[in-house]
Amino acid sequence: MNNARPANGSMWLVLCAALCAASMWLYLYRVLIPHQVADAAAHGRPRGNLSDLYPRWIGARELLLHGRNPYSPEVTREIQSGYYGRPLDPSRPNDPKDQQGFAYPVYVVFGLAPTIGLPFEMVQMGFFWLLLLLTCAGIPVWLRILRWPTPLWTQFGLILLTLGSLAVMQGLKLRQLTLFVAVLVLAAMVLFVSDHLIAAGVLLALATIKPQLVGLLLLWLALWTSADWRRRYRWLASFLVTMAVLFGASEFWLPHWLSRFWQAVQDYRSYTGAASVLDVLIAPPLSRIVEFLSLAATAVVCWRERNQPANSEAFARVLCLVLAITVLVVPTYAPYNQVLLIPAVLLLAKERREFWRRSRIGSALFVIATFLVAWPWIWSIPIAALSFVLPPAVAQRFFTVPFWTAFLIPVGVAALMLVRSYRGSFSASRGA
Repeated sequence: MNNARPANGSMWLVLCAALCAASMWLYLYRVLIPHQVADAAAHGRPRGNLSDLYPRWIGARELLLHGRNPYSPEVTREIQSGYYGRPLDPSRPNDPKDQQGFAYPVYVVFGLAPTIGLPFEMVQMGFFWLLLLLTCAGIPVWLRILRWPTPLWTQFGLILLTLGSLAVMQGLKLRQLTLFVAVLVLAAMVLFVSDHLIAAGVLLALATIKPQLVGLLLLWLALWTSADWRRRYRWLASFLVTMAVLFGASEFWLPHWLSRFWQAVQDYRSYTGAASVLDVLIAPPLSRIVEFLSLAATAVVCWRERNQPANSEAFARVLCLVLAITVLVVPTYAPYNQVLLIPAVLLLAKERREFWRRSRIGSALFVIATFLVAWPWIWSIPIAALSFVLPPAVAQRFFTVPFWTAFLIPVGVAALMLVRSYRGSFSASRGA
């Protein structure tokens, strides 16, 4: 009965969250996209469907229906025709540098196989709503994993804030598979908690369509498994069997696909200038040192907590830390990857009082991180409002402001998670 009628605090949270989400989407459609369209027209840049799902969908269609190599230059030019509206021309200096090649493991086509006979407009619309619904459903599930009991209205407010975040907004707009990988990781963790390890291993194998996003998680889980092999080996066995099936099926459809995929990844890193968040903020070699120290500190935490059961709070906290560090060091700085920060942000919000009680450093870092996370909403509200009263060209001058903290958010969240792990133990026994 208490959840049926919202308390004053929950009501204010819902209203503020609705304002933030609405302003962010208004900013997208009234300021950011119009600026991009105007800038592209002024410089002769092509614009097509600009859907990140499209290269994968074309690759699946060409491989499964016509037996063509999705990594080939011919298929890449066909992808460009839809993604940009025409093939890129190297002689045009203003053309985009991103070739939009098929830079995924070939087994991603099996998941898209049911859609290759449909019009792409229908496919991408359906994928948008699928990602949106799964992202919304993921918030209450994360709250349960983190053992944070919250009223339904508070959960609704958190869902609105999630949909209004830059990461989710960009991921939905681009139909990014990162959002789907985040859902697979969440589903696998639910299965871990409920001791359905075989099914969890299958889902983690499917999540390797973006191997860079799950590599660190898999290392943590392998270490966790080694601490109690006889009880925990089942997920690893099912993971390896599923990977063998995926690799075998991929080899059947496209012989020698692994070497072609590796070359496609190298080409992708070359024409996109792939770099981590730390590489953008502080150039190598200093960024490499910080990445190494972050990974080393995370490894120490993982080693300490390797004996924790999967249904413990300690296991959930280590999971949040590993995902946060992944966003920090993964060699791509796209904001949509920050959907992996959602569990860490929820955990930090749950334990906000701990930072105030333990130390001034922790409380100061918490304030800074909160400001970094809130910055896009702080500015999207006035920018969206001004877009209704100012000429479009004037409002579009501020299009970059909400993105000013985009590279700092992963740093703040990861730093807080590391501080939390070293200032207080994740295990209840050491806390006692």
